[in-house]
Amino acid sequence: MAALGQICIVGAFALALYSIVSSLVGVRVRSRELIASGQNAAWAVTALITAASLTLLVAFAVHDFSLRYVWDHSSRAMSMDLILAAFYSGQQGSLLYWAWTLSIFSAIVLWQQRKPGPHRVLMPYVVVVLMVIEGFMTLLVGFVTTPFEALPRVPADGVGLNPLLYDEGMRIHPPMLLAGLMSWSVPFAFSIAALATGKLGNEWVALSRRYAMVAWVILGLGNVLGAWWAYHVLGWGGYWGWDPVENVALMPWLVGTAFIHSIQMQERRAMLKAWNVALIMVTFFLSIFGTFVVRSGILASVHAFALSAIGPYFLTFLTLVIAGSLGLYFWRLPRLRADNQLDSFLSREASFLINNLLFLGIAFAIFWGTIYPLVAEALADQKVSVGPPYFKQVAGPLLGAMILLMGIGPLMPWRRASRDHLVHNFLLPVASTVIGLAILAVVGVRDPFAILGFGLCLFVLGTIVQEFARGMLARHQATGENYVLALASLIRRNNRRYGGYVVHLAMLLIGVGAVGSQVYQQQTQATLAPGESVSLGAYTITAQGIQMSQPPGVRVIDGVLSVNGQDLRPEKQYFDNFPQQPSTKVGLRSTPFEDLYVVLAGWDGDGPTARVSLAVFVNPLVSWIWTGGVLLLLGTIINMWPATAPSRQRVTAPVGRAIGVTP
Repeated sequence: MAALGQICIVGAFALALYSIVSSLVGVRVRSRELIASGQNAAWAVTALITAASLTLLVAFAVHDFSLRYVWDHSSRAMSMDLILAAFYSGQQGSLLYWAWTLSIFSAIVLWQQRKPGPHRVLMPYVVVVLMVIEGFMTLLVGFVTTPFEALPRVPADGVGLNPLLYDEGMRIHPPMLLAGLMSWSVPFAFSIAALATGKLGNEWVALSRRYAMVAWVILGLGNVLGAWWAYHVLGWGGYWGWDPVENVALMPWLVGTAFIHSIQMQERRAMLKAWNVALIMVTFFLSIFGTFVVRSGILASVHAFALSAIGPYFLTFLTLVIAGSLGLYFWRLPRLRADNQLDSFLSREASFLINNLLFLGIAFAIFWGTIYPLVAEALADQKVSVGPPYFKQVAGPLLGAMILLMGIGPLMPWRRASRDHLVHNFLLPVASTVIGLAILAVVGVRDPFAILGFGLCLFVLGTIVQEFARGMLARHQATGENYVLALASLIRRNNRRYGGYVVHLAMLLIGVGAVGSQVYQQQTQATLAPGESVSLGAYTITAQGIQMSQPPGVRVIDGVLSVNGQDLRPEKQYFDNFPQQPSTKVGLRSTPFEDLYVVLAGWDGDGPTARVSLAVFVNPLVSWIWTGGVLLLLGTIINMWPATAPSRQRVTAPVGRAIGVTP
């Protein structure tokens, strides 16, 4: 299997290089055959990397411990689902997974854009960019850090996974996050193709928008799932610790969000053309930077791999990509002038622009806080750390302003707002916010941060409800449809607009969950003998000793607890392959309004007479964050669903040659 997998990866690397050369030469000499050959080579790259990936998966499934990677990340005691998930648990496998998903996305792009049309002029360059990225990844996994390295002797069993990865989140969080970082390669490829060909109108935006939306939702869900994993596995009572790896996954999502908002100005008003190209470039650069941070181990993180030799390769690749992209960008900059100017500060255009600046401001603040320890060590030989207080103090106000604009932007008209328009659109949301805050004050909300956070969310909620209600009533009056059918037709015929509102509602749920859990979290610690209790909030926790069990390959210690008369059992798990690194299984009781979160911190004694040490948290509204993640996916699906009405704006590209460079 080692030889087969290695041959496939090396073959994919060679074909990626051939695809690059064939596509570029084909454009240069105007040869359709060479361009088609380059695209066929890209298809072959997908086939070979798929074969290599399946070979590694089979090696895991049959316990082929002759491969060092299989031996180092699996064991016979593991369940088959975890064995297969171990494919992307280590550095080499995750890089192969990155290359595999990129090859699949490349094949999807080739298939979807296969028909003749004006867009075909972009495709040779799209193929070149995707194959350059693919070539770099196959270079790494084929020649630098291969998952198909053979051991000199075949061990009887493997080392197994790190205990922190023995969790349901392992099946979906890492592949979602890696795929999210990877998938920004596609819209980046279209932007570079637009610069190379000079087709700098709306063509590349129309083609890349759906791919950007897919990348955005995959990476967004990857971040939410990462928070869910940290909440359930790490046992510290929280879900987002501003860890470097968390930060580098969030930054491209923030800039990508700015891009998705900003392209609406290019589609509607032919504005921000240069800005949009720059945004998608920065998003891709941050995606590669994020992959570099996780894989190189250059920053300390619970999520990152050990310090690795691949760091210089990533830095070299990132430097070359940035230099080449910026050179192309500044070459075409004179042709990226906007056709229109900002007419008024009170307009949707101004809201989008400020929105973009806020997203970039948040991303830069996070970027600086993440890399500052490296800068301080390099320039002053000082080891420093940047903790959550910095990120909360710097990014927090910017996030609040961003939420405010989520409510203001959709209610503003294009070009210029009149006084009557502002009163008509904002009176009800503002009034509902005041009433909502009054109700919160009556029920005891006094914290200034909570009042501000909940008030902003109430304002945005008011704007969303108003927009849905007005649209539904207008359609009911125009068509006579009942209200439910009118609402469904409204969403179906204006899916981009109302899908966006659903996404905004998802962000509100996440925001409310974050504010509630940060401000009103309660916690305590206690060491309890059997029969003793500790109370926190509405919960009384009574200790009843511990219970031990020994499934294959692991020793499990349950804290036997009674919570308001009901059983709850937080656990510690000691795996045979990592006896010094236990994993935590939190005792969790979740309701729509709060979570009881109990961690077994230690114990003294055995059986029902043992004393237990507990860390207990009451986390309000955390479940709203996970619900927001589900709604985020739903809103994106609505947004991307083909509209049924002919009113959707269509972007037409000028008819031109299918090959060649337009000066």
